[in-house]
Amino acid sequence: NELTLALGRPSGYIDSILEGALFSNFYAELTVNTNLCSSTDEYGMLIRYQSQSNHYRYSLSCDGQVRLDRIYSGIASSPQDWMISAAVPSAAPSTSRLGVWAVGQELRFFINDQYQFSINDSAIPSGTMGVFVRSGGETAVTVSFSDLQIYQIEQ
Repeated sequence: NELTLALGRPSGYIDSILEGALFSNFYAELTVNTNLCSSTDEYGMLIRYQSQSNHYRYSLSCDGQVRLDRIYSGIASSPQDWMISAAVPSAAPSTSRLGVWAVGQELRFFINDQYQFSINDSAIPSGTMGVFVRSGGETAVTVSFSDLQIYQIEQ
């Protein structure tokens, strides 16, 4: 199955949430194909999503950077601010495999099987998954997501 999110308006945001699932300790992987994407446009995974007010947002930018935002009680913070990564494609079209390992308060993030960073945060212990696209400029953004695999980790 493939899901394509397309934005035609400047500075827009769109997401899609997996309904009816709850994950706490897991490893998830997802293939991402950027079709139209430039500079400050973003795309990625929503992790332990409980609501628009409570979730983690694993973001890749179309200029080769990665970051993690935590939205908790409606307030955004960045446990991992933007950092340049050779694993993030800096041009479209491109294909990447995103991975997230989450056990307890530890979350580890991967791109194409390359470790990026970890955080320790107990604010959001469980939730569902989702994907998103954000337009950072005036041009359209189109990103396809496919091959989501989620593995439960027993503690």
